[in-house]
Amino acid sequence: MTPPSASSAVAQPIEPARARSVPTASGAPARRPAFNFHHFLPWIVPICALVLWQASATFGWVSAGTLPAPTSVLQAAIDLTATGELQKGIGVSLLRIAAGFGIGATLGLVLGFLVGMSSVAEGLVDRSLQMVRVVPHLALVPLMIAWFGIGEEPKVILVAMGTLFPVYLNTVNGIKNVDSRLIQLGRAYGLNQWGLIRDVILMGAMPSILTGIRYSLGVAWLTLVVAETINAQDGIGFIAQNAREMMRNDRVILAILIYSFAGLLADQLTRLIEARVLRWHSSYQPRGAQA
Repeated sequence: MTPPSASSAVAQPIEPARARSVPTASGAPARRPAFNFHHFLPWIVPICALVLWQASATFGWVSAGTLPAPTSVLQAAIDLTATGELQKGIGVSLLRIAAGFGIGATLGLVLGFLVGMSSVAEGLVDRSLQMVRVVPHLALVPLMIAWFGIGEEPKVILVAMGTLFPVYLNTVNGIKNVDSRLIQLGRAYGLNQWGLIRDVILMGAMPSILTGIRYSLGVAWLTLVVAETINAQDGIGFIAQNAREMMRNDRVILAILIYSFAGLLADQLTRLIEARVLRWHSSYQPRGAQA
């Protein structure tokens, strides 16, 4: 048996121990997931606030009547869940948000595309919309009650009005800021008018449109807080209104937290849509892919 030559020993370098990986069942090396501190960074402030809140209640820094402890708010959520009132209120509020946001966002997109694509539509529509936009839509609550009563219509219309203008303004801005050279390039490749709108103008305006949708979702929830005080018989706002009359601050804070979490979930959902739709955009690509 001949010993291995020096050349063969050099040709087969020893892999460093730190770079070795344990093969999986499929034969591919298994890598340990790297700890990413940025995944936990957004939770630091809420957790610290929750700890401080609980400490203030435990040590009596703030009276329980003014600011109930988190445990009291949790117990209020359990009690309302047991009676079914919480689930019903959340469901009704979600339906109102869905209806109002659907109407307002659709109108904002349609009007935004008309004004952004046509100078005639801009002359006919834009100035009137700008005049209506500066009127605080929450100031129209008495007028909504006089016109539509105290049913569901004024609540949905108020949410739609709060949603319409952010979507409209960002859609117009996105369309007008599309690079004209991209449109000329699309025409040079033989795209017709519909192809230019779908593949060039819509894609170029999409970051601005999605920004408007994100902003309008926040305005929609803010509007719903006020809209549900219009003699509502159900919904999250009704829970807060009823709790205020009974001096149940734990339920009032619970309603506020539900609004906050609902707005956060809506924003995160929009972020996921952005990352999916705008994966071609440099701002939504992994850092390694941009290098």
